[in-house]
Amino acid sequence: MARAPCARVRCWRWRRNPLRRRSDVFEAWVILAGWVLALVGGLFAGLAAADAIERSADRQRMERRTVLAVLVEESKGKVASGPAGDPRVWATVRWTAPDGSTRTGEARVSAMSPAGDRGTVWIDQRGHLTAEPLTDREAQLHAAAGGVLVATGVGGIALAAVSVARFHLRQRRMEQWAVEWERIDTGWGRKAD
Repeated sequence: MARAPCARVRCWRWRRNPLRRRSDVFEAWVILAGWVLALVGGLFAGLAAADAIERSADRQRMERRTVLAVLVEESKGKVASGPAGDPRVWATVRWTAPDGSTRTGEARVSAMSPAGDRGTVWIDQRGHLTAEPLTDREAQLHAAAGGVLVATGVGGIALAAVSVARFHLRQRRMEQWAVEWERIDTGWGRKAD
């Protein structure tokens, strides 16, 4: 026996219907609010995250600078410190901080550098060694990726909250129907099995 196609009625929760309950209308509002929050909230959160990443990269570029450093120890014979194909190793270097004090620390240098070799290192405002700041292109890529991730996360959280709310509404509706069927069955004087 062939099944008859079931027509899908759109927006049935919003239409006047004698079978519609208050929980159906409430569920429709929850769905609408969830989608609006997921789309609009995700968009604004993503834009805010991208802007924060851009400002952080700009601040790093302003605060960090290069200084001349002297290699204190030989770098020959040390094990490479980076990914395959990167010939740099960690070695002790000495530099002059902005306050005029001499400092030493570990920096990545060429694997074949002799002691006394000069090179540049990046320092922060206090004179501590730090990583090179992001370039404009790298900052844009980080901002775009961060914005997309935050927007997706906020949208996903909003839609997950809608799913949880709908689950609880559905459970409550089933409990109400069970109570009403129980009342109808006892009104007829028999139990439906």
